Amino acid sequence: MLDLNRVISRLSIELTEEQQLAFSTARDFAERRLLPRAAERDKSGHFPREEVQELAGLGMHAMWVPASAGGAGIDHVGYALAMAAVGSACASTATILASSNLVAKILAEHGSDEQKARVLGPYLEGETVPVSFALSEPGCGSDAAALTTTARADGDAFVLDGTKMWTTSATHAAFHLVFARSDGPGPEGISAFVIEKGTPGLTIGKEEDKMGQRASGTAALHLEGCRVPAANLIGRRGGGYAVALSALGAGRVGIAGLSLGLAEAAFAAGAGYAGERRAFGKALTEFQNTQFVLADSRMELDASWLLALRAARLLDGGDRAVAETSMAKLFATETAGRVVDRMLQLHGGYGYSRDYEIERLYRDARVTRIYEGTSEVQRIVIARQLLHTFV
Repeated sequence: MLDLNRVISRLSIELTEEQQLAFSTARDFAERRLLPRAAERDKSGHFPREEVQELAGLGMHAMWVPASAGGAGIDHVGYALAMAAVGSACASTATILASSNLVAKILAEHGSDEQKARVLGPYLEGETVPVSFALSEPGCGSDAAALTTTARADGDAFVLDGTKMWTTSATHAAFHLVFARSDGPGPEGISAFVIEKGTPGLTIGKEEDKMGQRASGTAALHLEGCRVPAANLIGRRGGGYAVALSALGAGRVGIAGLSLGLAEAAFAAGAGYAGERRAFGKALTEFQNTQFVLADSRMELDASWLLALRAARLLDGGDRAVAETSMAKLFATETAGRVVDRMLQLHGGYGYSRDYEIERLYRDARVTRIYEGTSEVQRIVIARQLLHTFV
């Protein structure tokens, strides 16, 4: 499991008691309940409903929701550390948590008092866990402003038609936060709606047979004449895009944390194997190539931690940190890809076998450069912020 003390001591960063507690709670649960069956879940694709429910009992489903409102009241640094702990054991479960926390944050910040009581309240009590965040569509993954799902006003309701893709927890979610076009083209025409499970006109597709993170219940949502009460509109009509953007920075820091936990697990597996495996009469760690691989990986991991924790602290200070959160997500996910690949190479042929943890980590890491904004999109965001500042 991830040794936070060793990581943080290298970075010379002090943590608060609350941040340390968030990490230790997540780490202890991950070690006890997630890691032992992670390979089995990967093989079967079995959704970890029981484990997610237990995490909700620990407050891990509502980390950003203030304690005064019934949530855990964990800051962004604590959240990133908790995500790293869970991600080091089971990336599927970490992704489920990330999606649910994103929805909880949006409901807490943009929901009306009535919605907080009716929708968020039962969720905080663990009665409606997990939930899903449905933004991506078949023709507009990264270009969210181009979504085509429609929401037509009809009396005291909206009628939604369209398809959402790659929706985490879709097959098990109690409700979905769905973004649809209610008012013409462009970002200003998008609205956000809560749609409960079982609503007529809502059909959940089959679970995707994915390369990695196979237990996260990813599926499509099909909306055909799906009638949603106007009371389920989150925020103002036409304000859905701004609602989505308000949570993206926090979401990117969470995926950075998840990726770092996964990469740290891979690093530990690779370093451990290299110390035991012998070739040409020597341990692999005695070869200069192995030493360079480990040195480069450790350096990039530490740099990723610094970027991720910087972004988290800026968010905690009230800064939008648009470029910094994109940098954290971009660098951490690409570092994870490089580190996992290097550690698999150290395993040689054994790294290609499902009998070794590194094979699962390799597959789980790949999607982190795609979801929550692709690496290409993160570079665009960073460049725009730079040009806005200096040009």
